[in-house]
Amino acid sequence: MEDYKELLRRAADLAGRCEKTGSVTHTAFLTPAEAFELENWARRERRRVLLHGGGPDSERRAAFFLPDWLEEDFFEPADYLRAIRLTAYFGTPGHRDYMGALLGMGIGREWLGDIQVKDDHAWVVCMPSVEKHLLSIDKVGRTTVRAEAIALSELPAPERQVKEKRFSVQSPRLDAVVGGLFSLSRSEAARQIEAGLVSVNYHESLKCDLDVRAGDVISLRGKGKGRITELGGTSRKGRLFITGEVFV
Repeated sequence: MEDYKELLRRAADLAGRCEKTGSVTHTAFLTPAEAFELENWARRERRRVLLHGGGPDSERRAAFFLPDWLEEDFFEPADYLRAIRLTAYFGTPGHRDYMGALLGMGIGREWLGDIQVKDDHAWVVCMPSVEKHLLSIDKVGRTTVRAEAIALSELPAPERQVKEKRFSVQSPRLDAVVGGLFSLSRSEAARQIEAGLVSVNYHESLKCDLDVRAGDVISLRGKGKGRITELGGTSRKGRLFITGEVFV
């Protein structure tokens, strides 16, 4: 399991600085796993934190610590995040191409948020400190591109398809839930878990009898990722009804 001690130490420093100065402080962009750990830490420490990635349903988000005087509804992400649109000419680079080109400019991944690609356009969220450098890009692979700054409101919503899954289990054990969520037998789900192919909330889980809760994100290598949206209600035979969604 990845060690998040440095991330949480940094978060504690930022939270303390926010409280002391009465100003907003924030991290760089976090992976989903890092964001999950930081949210849990903030809940335990009773720290107020807002996660924002600049656009709707962002996967990579920064953690913002807000002073007491600033309500979340009045927080302006555009004061702290930037967006860039890239237009490709005579070619259609893919996500990997854009990622390689941006990192090849010497920009750390933590300064870049989500990168969305559709046809001959790509949209990149970034920290203000690297915006000017990103705007200088003119090539992605062999393809000529033009970069321009845009408002965060111009970012498109991610095109993610979700398939709802409803099933019942005898108990909310991980092997039973993985089986229902990914259409596997319970024994096959158990084998996948024991092989280290299943993650719960971005951490590998080898425990078939782990109790799953609503909101848990479950990944199965080679099958994808899903989220448990509801546990509730029982059948006449005492089986628990579960509703989830799988990202397809």
